[in-house]
Amino acid sequence: MTEFVFSFPVRVYYEDTDAGGIVYHANYLKFYERARTEFLSHFAVEQDSLLAANIGFVVRKMTIENKLAARFNDRLEVKTQIAYLKKASLMFKQWIEKDQQVINRAEVEIATVDLQKLKPVRIPDAIFGVLQSVI
Repeated sequence: MTEFVFSFPVRVYYEDTDAGGIVYHANYLKFYERARTEFLSHFAVEQDSLLAANIGFVVRKMTIENKLAARFNDRLEVKTQIAYLKKASLMFKQWIEKDQQVINRAEVEIATVDLQKLKPVRIPDAIFGVLQSVI
């Protein structure tokens, strides 16, 4: 597994919570998505250039584990790293920390697809090289 860990800060807004004042479970997925996008952007990989080439990163599989609840106005850190990289897919390991304690974990398998044919394609060489450099 990679040594590089990307950290993305998230503040829990009122809109992120349910009637009980805790983060609604689906919103963790949004936090993870934002962190993956910022991870890629950190390495100058912008998804709009992929979209212009009719290539997309799509979630193929995801597992998520809730350990503790986050609440309104909590300051969280979403951590992201690449677990593995293949020719047409990669796996992100992600976790959310509150006060340096893990409250949620996820593994997200991403596939690269041709958006017109909806079939797997290779990750473009330039992007593959960038991602490979942080493993």
